Amino acid sequence: MLGSTHGTLTTDSRRARVIACGEQPAPAVHGRPAATDDLDVSGRPLYAGVPDLDRFFRPESVAVVGASDAEGRPNTGITRQLLAWAERVGARLHPVHPTRESVFGLACVPSVAELPEQVDLAVLLVSDPLPVIEQLAETKVRFAVAFASGFAETGPVGAAAQARLADAVQRSGIRSGLRLLGPNTNLNAFERFRDDLTGPAIALITQSGHQGRPVFTLQELGIRVSHWAPTGNEADLESADFISYFSEQPEVGAIACYVEGLKDGRSFLLAADRAARRGIPVVAVKVGRTETGARTAASHTGKLTGADAVVDAAMRQYGVVRVDGLDELQDTAALMARARPPAADGVAVYSISGGTGAHFSDLATAAGLRLPTLSAAKQAELHEWIPHYLDVSNPVDNGGHPVGDRRGRKIIDAILADPAVGVLICPITGPFPPMSDRLAQDLVDAAEQTDKLVCVVWGSPVGTESAYRDTLLGSSRVATFRTFANCITAVRAHLEHARFTASYRSPFDEAPRTPSPSFRKAQALMRPGSRLSEHAAKQLLRAYGIRVPREQLVTSAAASVRAAGLVGYPVVMKASGARIAHKTELGLVKIGLTSASQVRDAYRELTDIARYEDVALDGVLVCQMVEPGVEMVVGVTHDDLFGPTVTVGLGGVLVEVLQDTAVRVPPFGEDQARSMLDELRGRALLDGVRGRPPADLDALVEVVLRVQRMAMELDTELSELDINPLMVLPRGQGAIALDALATCR
Repeated sequence: MLGSTHGTLTTDSRRARVIACGEQPAPAVHGRPAATDDLDVSGRPLYAGVPDLDRFFRPESVAVVGASDAEGRPNTGITRQLLAWAERVGARLHPVHPTRESVFGLACVPSVAELPEQVDLAVLLVSDPLPVIEQLAETKVRFAVAFASGFAETGPVGAAAQARLADAVQRSGIRSGLRLLGPNTNLNAFERFRDDLTGPAIALITQSGHQGRPVFTLQELGIRVSHWAPTGNEADLESADFISYFSEQPEVGAIACYVEGLKDGRSFLLAADRAARRGIPVVAVKVGRTETGARTAASHTGKLTGADAVVDAAMRQYGVVRVDGLDELQDTAALMARARPPAADGVAVYSISGGTGAHFSDLATAAGLRLPTLSAAKQAELHEWIPHYLDVSNPVDNGGHPVGDRRGRKIIDAILADPAVGVLICPITGPFPPMSDRLAQDLVDAAEQTDKLVCVVWGSPVGTESAYRDTLLGSSRVATFRTFANCITAVRAHLEHARFTASYRSPFDEAPRTPSPSFRKAQALMRPGSRLSEHAAKQLLRAYGIRVPREQLVTSAAASVRAAGLVGYPVVMKASGARIAHKTELGLVKIGLTSASQVRDAYRELTDIARYEDVALDGVLVCQMVEPGVEMVVGVTHDDLFGPTVTVGLGGVLVEVLQDTAVRVPPFGEDQARSMLDELRGRALLDGVRGRPPADLDALVEVVLRVQRMAMELDTELSELDINPLMVLPRGQGAIALDALATCR
C-alpha cells in the first residue's frame, strides 16, 4: 500500500490473509516477484480480491465492546441503535463491558474472550481499539468496526497510531481472517433501510458519513438503497473492497461513492474493472480537485488525494462516472441504477412551450447529447395532433392544449416509437393543473409500456404537488429531476456508460505477464538516482523499438565533421549531458548545418558555451535533420497513488504554453491510446490543417504503447521520461523522437 498512514503487506502475508478471509487471491504490489498469471510485468496484481462481506452486513451474532445503558452516555445511544439493527437483521447481540452485569436487559460479559459464542461482527465503542484487536483475533471474530477518531486525520502522531492499528489488524487477519472497518467511521452501516421498495438498488460508499445523506434519503422518494459502507480512515477495509463486493450483489444496480482520498490506486482500478466487467455503474464524487480541497480532505481522512488529472483519467478509463455535487451523485446514481440499457442514443425533447424546449435542447446539445431530427414521416404523424405552425422536428412543441385530452398520450407514444429515439425528456417548468396532472400521468403510463427511458424535469420549487409527489415519484419507470442540469448530467452518464460497457475489454486480461526482450537491454542503461543524457535516453528508446534520428556522439571537432558525413547533411548538433534539461535556452542546439566548416565551428561554440555555463558534457550529438511534422510529447511520470502513468500531448513549446495533454494509467490497450488523442484540444493538427497532410496516427499510437510497456517493465527503475518533441510525420512515414530526457529512480 502507498502512504505512510497504512500498513504494508508482503506478498506472502497478503495471500495468507486472503485465504483466511475467503477472498479471491490478489497479490500485493510490493517488490518485484517472479511473473505469474495474476501479476503483470511490474509485479502488480491483475485481478481484484473480493472480501466476503456477507457476515458484515448480515451477521448472525454481534458483540458490542463498551456497551452501555447509562443515560447521558454517548455509548448508550449507539448501543440502543445497534440493538434495533441486530433485531432487524436477525442477529444475536452480546454486550461486552468489564464492570456491568447486563445492558438493556442482556447479559454482559467482561471481555471478548468470554463471549458465549464465536461472533461475526464486533463493534468497538472504545477510545483505543488497538488492545482489543489481538483479543478479537484469538476468538476468531471475522469483522470489527472502530468508531474512534484521533488517527491519521489529526496529523503525524495520529498517523503513527493508525499505522500500528493497521499492522495489528494485518497480523490478526493472517491468523484469523479479521477485517476492520475504520477507524474514524460511524453508524451508517447500521441504518434502517426500507424493505418495502423494489427494483435495482443503490449501494453507497462514503468516507464522510454526512456526505452520504442525500443518497440515503432517496428512499423517501421511492428509490431503493441496499447498503451503506462508511469507510472512514480505511486502516484495513477500503472503498475498493466495497466496490468489488457490491458489484457482485444481484440487487445492486449502481454504486454511489463519496471519496476523499484513495488508499491505493491500483486496488481502486481493480475494483472498478470488476464493476465494469459486470456492467455495474460506479458514480463518484472525488474531492481534491483543488489544492484547498486536497488539503481539507487530507485533514479529514488522512488520505493521499493524488494528482487530480490522473485520478480523473483513471476513473474515465474504467467507466467510473465522476460528478461534482451531492445532488448530481444522487440523481445520476438513481437513474443509472434503474434505467434499462438504451435502445438508441438519440434524445427527444418534448414540451408544452417552445421556449422551454429550445432552452433545454441548447443545454443538452452543448453537453454532448444527440438530438436527432425526427423523420418527415414522424413529423407528419405528430402534426395529426399538433398544430402545423409548431415545430416538431426535435424538440417537439405541442403548444399546450393537446396534453389536456387524448392527443397527449398519442404524441408521447409516437415519439417513443421512433427507432432513433432512446430517451424522451419532458421538462415541465411549473405546475398548471389540471393539464400538468394529465401530462404527468400520460408520461408515467407510457413509461410502463416501453423499454425506453422517460425523464421528467419538474421545475416547481414547491415540490408538494400531487403530480410530482404521487404520480411521478410513485413511478419506478420515470426518472424525475428537479433541474435541467442534473437531468442532462445523468442522461449523458447513462448513455456514455452504456457505450463504454458494450465495448469494454478489461486491460488486465491483456496486460503483459513476462518482460519483453527489450527489458534486459534497457535495464543495463539505467543509472539509479541519476538523470540520463539525451544520448543515453535515446538508447533507452531504441531498446524499446522507438525510432530516433541517425546520430553519433562525438568528443572532438574533427570527429564531428566525420560524423556529419556519415549521418548526411544537413545536420543538427546538440550538446549532450545529464544535467542539461533545456538546451535551446542555453544556446546548445545548432540546426541546418550544411558544411564541414559550419559543423566544426558549431562544435567549438557548443563546447565553449557548456564550459562557460559550467555544464558537464558527455559529448556533442551530430544528428540527422528530420523533415517537419506535428510535434508531440509522450512521457512517463510516477504517481503516488497509481504508480507509472503515460502522458501524450502537443509537444515542443506548446506543451508548456497550452498544457494540452491526456493521461492514462497502465495497463491500457490501443483503444485507450487512441482515445487519448481524441481528448486533445489540438487534435485537429493530427488530421491535417491548412493544407498539411494528415499525421501518422498509427505510428504515434505505437509509440504510446511502447512507452507504456517501458513504464510497466521499468516501474522500479524509471522515475520520469520525456520525449519532446516526438515528430509525427505524414501518414505512412512514422514518428521520430528528436529529443528525450529520462530520470532513474
